Amino acid sequence: MPKTLRCLIAAVLVTALCAPPAAAQADPTPVDDPIPEKPTASGLTLTLEEFASFPKTETTPEPTDTRLVRWARINYLGELPDGSRRLFVNDLNGKLYFLDQGRPREYLDVGAAFAPDFVSGRGLGSGFGFAAFHPEFARNGKFYTVHTEWGAALTTKTPDLTPQPGTRFHGVITEWTATDPKANVFSGTRREVLRLGFNGQIHGIQQIDFNPTARRGDKDYGLLYVAAGDGGRGSSSDDPQNLAIPQGKILRIDPAGTNGANGRYGIPAANPFAGQAGKLSEIYAYGMRDPHRFSWDPQAGNRLFLGHIGEHAIEAIYDVGAGDNLGWSEREGSFVFNKADRCHLYTLPDDDAQYGYTYPVAAYDHDPPPGHSCTSDSGHAVTGGFVYRGQKLPLLYGKYLFGDIVDGQVFFTVAAEMDERSGRRATIHKPRLVDTSGRQLTMADLAGSTRVDLRFGRDGAGELYVMSKANGKIWKITKAGWTPPDVLPTLRKDLVAAYDFEHPLPADPAQEQDQGLSGTNITLVNGGAAMRVADQAYRGSTYALQTRQVDPATAGNDDWKAGVYGADGVPTLRAFNGVKGATVMGWFKMLGDGPAPNSNTEDPADFFNAIGLAGVLSGNSQGHDVRALLELITVNGELRVVALARRVDGGASQTFAANKPWREVLPRDQWVFLAATFDFDTGTMKLYRNGRPLDGFYSVTGDPWGVEGDPEPDVTSATDPRGIKIGGSYPQNTREQNPCDCRMDGLMFLDRVAAPAEVWAQYELLRLR
Repeated sequence: MPKTLRCLIAAVLVTALCAPPAAAQADPTPVDDPIPEKPTASGLTLTLEEFASFPKTETTPEPTDTRLVRWARINYLGELPDGSRRLFVNDLNGKLYFLDQGRPREYLDVGAAFAPDFVSGRGLGSGFGFAAFHPEFARNGKFYTVHTEWGAALTTKTPDLTPQPGTRFHGVITEWTATDPKANVFSGTRREVLRLGFNGQIHGIQQIDFNPTARRGDKDYGLLYVAAGDGGRGSSSDDPQNLAIPQGKILRIDPAGTNGANGRYGIPAANPFAGQAGKLSEIYAYGMRDPHRFSWDPQAGNRLFLGHIGEHAIEAIYDVGAGDNLGWSEREGSFVFNKADRCHLYTLPDDDAQYGYTYPVAAYDHDPPPGHSCTSDSGHAVTGGFVYRGQKLPLLYGKYLFGDIVDGQVFFTVAAEMDERSGRRATIHKPRLVDTSGRQLTMADLAGSTRVDLRFGRDGAGELYVMSKANGKIWKITKAGWTPPDVLPTLRKDLVAAYDFEHPLPADPAQEQDQGLSGTNITLVNGGAAMRVADQAYRGSTYALQTRQVDPATAGNDDWKAGVYGADGVPTLRAFNGVKGATVMGWFKMLGDGPAPNSNTEDPADFFNAIGLAGVLSGNSQGHDVRALLELITVNGELRVVALARRVDGGASQTFAANKPWREVLPRDQWVFLAATFDFDTGTMKLYRNGRPLDGFYSVTGDPWGVEGDPEPDVTSATDPRGIKIGGSYPQNTREQNPCDCRMDGLMFLDRVAAPAEVWAQYELLRLR
């Protein structure tokens, strides 16, 4: 799907999602709390181990802003792309360091090289902002830096592209060529590549970088991305929307080319505005206030994620593509920015889709304390991070880690949820942070300051680092554990999805937040928040899920059920792709006799042949076919508790049915802990009641899963499941099928077979709480 079409679809969806219930209004209306949902506490626990400590540095000149008084203004950690495994770190006050076994060694003094024009003591982003090493550094010795100049430079040097009126600072990109790329101290030459002029001391050039996912021969290979802020003028001008100037844009240039404005860089032919009259050919994307940090996800389409610092209230992450317009300063996040009203953002207009703005895939707002002036800084600013694709921390895999610069809060989202086409922002989670002794702490604790000045880094293996300017230290994330409540420790790392019905999504109580690893939130269909009822399945439980058939006499889709469905699959459930086993377990209380009358026919004597409990759909499911399911179904003319699954999409299913009558397994008005395990490699299934195995039989003879005769492990289809269904089929609500008049709690979906001892221990863990 073309990017522009995706933007239009996303804009339509976001308009519907962000507007209040009475949003069919022609004019935008003010919003007091733009993003009511807040980052939620997660069971993911990250261990931070001190990695490096940097020497104290001073600004040039002495600062007039106390926020610049830091131990060391370290700004980024990266790895040289030459196979040497050397790490580099830049300090805004001027130094470029290489790390030797965690000890910083000065490689180059950028500040001294450009004295006396170099400035780092005016503005939070001034100084030596970033370094980017060419992907062929090992061969050509080239790397690039960006720094800030003032003083004589303002009269003796000229910006290459249109400067802002009243320019007071220059952002300068320099190419350095090392005589010996293997050396640990720089010696070589330099040349200026690009110079931009900014009116203010804030929102200059924040980052320059090469796409590390591009390979030789790719159109993106060797191209330099430049994140240029609005110079502080965006809130009072249209600079970010003006395609004739560079401010408020991400630029993309070829440092080896010559057809740029000054002949010292080139214009990539694939740039979205290349050759268009009145538009800068250098622009890759636009409509930005302060594009603070961007990074590429090495997988899943190599998407470019940007952390964008807001003006009034919104801190946002964007999925940025060529030609995208993030909307500033017409939009802040997915809201209208009104230059005349500094105290409110506004809902989107009805015709918003026509503008084609790109909206955030994740965002949070400032939530200033009571009494805080709406026109002053509330002390929040997002710093973009990275999607973890390393090999050492599987529980962190596929999660985008980012944070808040000021207070040092660390957040994550599930990268697969960060999809602008969905029109829904990804849920933001807050992991627990611990030191190597297991003591829980905050980044403020580690930094020794309430102003952390948080940044992130990534090495060549994809491992992640956090850093603080407050004390000039870097910590490496060395462990990722999972400590969700009410889950046996041995099951935690395989808990794909879990629902205790104590965690409604703050912005939409008709959704339940996943307490498992995947972040797959589910919808409470038809009944919404009313489906959470006060009941105690186990000690410590407060609410349970109520499912039921609402009106058996009327054909329709009014049954209360829960789940998630995606016609193209649900990427967050990818853990069930190509697996050897699965487990579904939870607490169930039957309230009716069942099965329910078939509301799809006019025959009052026609009843459904099953009662839906909980399961994972297959990769080609219409909302009924399953990969792994715990259910009651008619087997040989009699309703029984079963485990039912198919290994291959579209292939034959197998059913394992309990011998014991279903009313003995699930007595009316009594909570029972049920579990079903599915071993796709051996072709076996098991059922458990209150931790003990249930005797049973298979309904299909032979080898319906096709596991015989193949020496390789037999696994499920390598397709994304189309969702989860709970309390009935068709969670997309296109049909009523197999409704359950029952209550459920503590539902768990694992991507492996739980051992009998684990099923018993999980039951005991909750029963004895």
